[in-house]
Amino acid sequence: MATLLYRLGRWSFRRRWLVSFLWIVVLVIAGAGMMSGSGPASSTFTVPGTEAQRAFDLLDERFPGAAADGASARVVFRAPEGDRITSDEHRGVVEDVVAALTGSSSRVAAVTDPFTTDGAVSGDDRTAYAQVSYTEPSNDLTDADREGLTEAMDLGRDAGLTVEGSGDALAVEPEVLGPTEVIGVGVAAVVLFLALGALVAAGLPLLTALVGVGIAFAGVATLSGPLGLDSMTPILAVMIGLAVGIDYALFIVSRYKHERAEGRSAYDAVGVAAGTAGSAVVFAGLTVVIALGGLFVVNMPMLTKMGLAAAGAVVVAVAVGLTLLPALLGFVGDRILGRGDRRARESAATGGPTLAVRWVRFVMRRPLAVLLVAVAGLGVVALPTTGLRLGLPDDGAQPTSTTQRQAYDMLADSFGPGFNGPLLVVVDATRAEQPQRVVESVADSLAGLDGVAAATPAAPNQDGDTATVTVIPDTSPTEAGTEDLVDRIRAGVADEAAAEGADVLVTGQTALNIDVSQRMQSALVPYLALVMGLAFLLLILVFRSILVPLKAALGFLLSVLASFGVVVAVFQWGWAAGLLGVEQPGPIMSLMPILLIGIVFGLAMDYEVFLVSRMREAYVHGASPRDAVESGFGHGARVVAAAAVIMISVFAGFIGSPETMIMTVGLGLAVAVLFDAFVVRMTIVPAVLALLGERAWWLPKRLDRVLPNVDIEGEGLKASLSAAAEPAAESEKDGLSRSL
Repeated sequence: MATLLYRLGRWSFRRRWLVSFLWIVVLVIAGAGMMSGSGPASSTFTVPGTEAQRAFDLLDERFPGAAADGASARVVFRAPEGDRITSDEHRGVVEDVVAALTGSSSRVAAVTDPFTTDGAVSGDDRTAYAQVSYTEPSNDLTDADREGLTEAMDLGRDAGLTVEGSGDALAVEPEVLGPTEVIGVGVAAVVLFLALGALVAAGLPLLTALVGVGIAFAGVATLSGPLGLDSMTPILAVMIGLAVGIDYALFIVSRYKHERAEGRSAYDAVGVAAGTAGSAVVFAGLTVVIALGGLFVVNMPMLTKMGLAAAGAVVVAVAVGLTLLPALLGFVGDRILGRGDRRARESAATGGPTLAVRWVRFVMRRPLAVLLVAVAGLGVVALPTTGLRLGLPDDGAQPTSTTQRQAYDMLADSFGPGFNGPLLVVVDATRAEQPQRVVESVADSLAGLDGVAAATPAAPNQDGDTATVTVIPDTSPTEAGTEDLVDRIRAGVADEAAAEGADVLVTGQTALNIDVSQRMQSALVPYLALVMGLAFLLLILVFRSILVPLKAALGFLLSVLASFGVVVAVFQWGWAAGLLGVEQPGPIMSLMPILLIGIVFGLAMDYEVFLVSRMREAYVHGASPRDAVESGFGHGARVVAAAAVIMISVFAGFIGSPETMIMTVGLGLAVAVLFDAFVVRMTIVPAVLALLGERAWWLPKRLDRVLPNVDIEGEGLKASLSAAAEPAAESEKDGLSRSL
């Protein structure tokens, strides 16, 4: 691999005009495709194999035209203090708003009148609501549809009523790059300058990363409509692509500068950097791609598409780093070398140990104590993970300033906390001898269950063989009591109906959220085992060792659990929630742990490869185990630290997003990188290697013979370069002798 990438780097350097032109063409084509062929992101959320999804499918079949997966909104009306919403004056205003809602969009399927709908007016006659149903999912609605909804609500506000709206019809796609994300990129630029010592050197990783992210984002946006990608997918692709794009370019540029400092020409230095650091980039990118692509095991189409889109962004980042970056290095020439490089060479000449060397010497003097303190510290941080609860956020998690949150609170105050999370129970009585009697029996059983605030009469379809019952829980959608109620319906009422030949299915957004959370919770351990097993096998191939990969996988587990602990403490328990802008603590996003595991796995292996490969390189060239650790750490720690700070800055920039999921993933990734880079890779790794000594690099001889040599440290490349250099030197010597 190293030799192939060496040739690719030199070719890109030599053909820099052609390579740069081709990447510009790709960027233009991707942008043109996004502008002309992109469609709205899809909000169709399917979870194959769950009861809620089977019920949705049954509703589409038995209630044609009902658009069970269509967007919806609840428009809540509240009269001023001391007034009743049922007064003639306010009643007329509500009816005008209902009429405006009906005509606000051609996609409106139905609008209920609160004064003719049972239970739509509160007991104190002060609050009422109208239900708006659409024929299309939320992300298929246009800005004009949402503006029509908002303008209709403004009619009521102008007449003196408090009018707020909730529901997915009001949801808008989050911004890809907001102010906080831009600040994160700015911090990354500062770190690059400090790490590389020259403005040109710092600008190259940013430029190549932005090119890669631009291509990846345009590609994902173009495919959003045809492939039904979720609105979160482009944001995740940008988040991952930007972070790894900067880091990968940093590793290659840093190695290039090192080779130039060793006296190589720019042409040869590019080749060596591409062959050595580029090999590590390819492997690191491969681990991220495999981890994200492996999300298909959860059997959730939306999650699979998110993983594949983010993996595509990583592939683009690797390709840009291996081709466009060498081409740009050809343009900048010696301007990439700054004053810091001369100071570094002077410092190295004096023999004074760097901060990294002093730190690793401290760790190796007391390896056991350092190891125990680091592991215990991460263990304490991980303790909140034991209380992890998964769920999907609803409008109750929105900021209090939004109309969605205000409508949510008004409904909860006036109709009870469970009103915001109704359950839709579907009774399939096609096999029953007396369908109507079975349906009525199920409705009566539901109304008498503990935890049920109200249950509507059964609403049958035209054939009379299927009916729906809406159940209002006593508890809010995210409370454990609601999940217990769903379990009781599925285990109790469903069993009673099955004895009479009927099937009872529980669906609705609340039930679907519960099913997703349970699916994710059950998939956590298998997916974690898959990722750790994969890490173990890949690192055996790279480091040709058994204990080093085992240590890497266990270290990854520690950093992931510690990051889970921070996320639970902040978003579920509410610690420092106000500081981060978390309005309403609650269950952790169901998708977050799986995504965090997949992404952190790849990033952790990045740091493992870039740091430990330099240690192995020193060891195979004759250094003692302790000297190899010190030498490899001294060479790699500064770059890994800079890369980690850059990733932390990029991910932390997404904490300011108003979207709970983006905020959660941003914080989780930022603290995961912090723990993995500085505690696991820079503290635990040298401590463990110091304790293991020679045993760290042990590999059974039989396994050593069958494993292919991927040469990630570029040993074969260096041997071939040395062999090529000797005849050239001899030829030059002979020519000089003949001339004399």
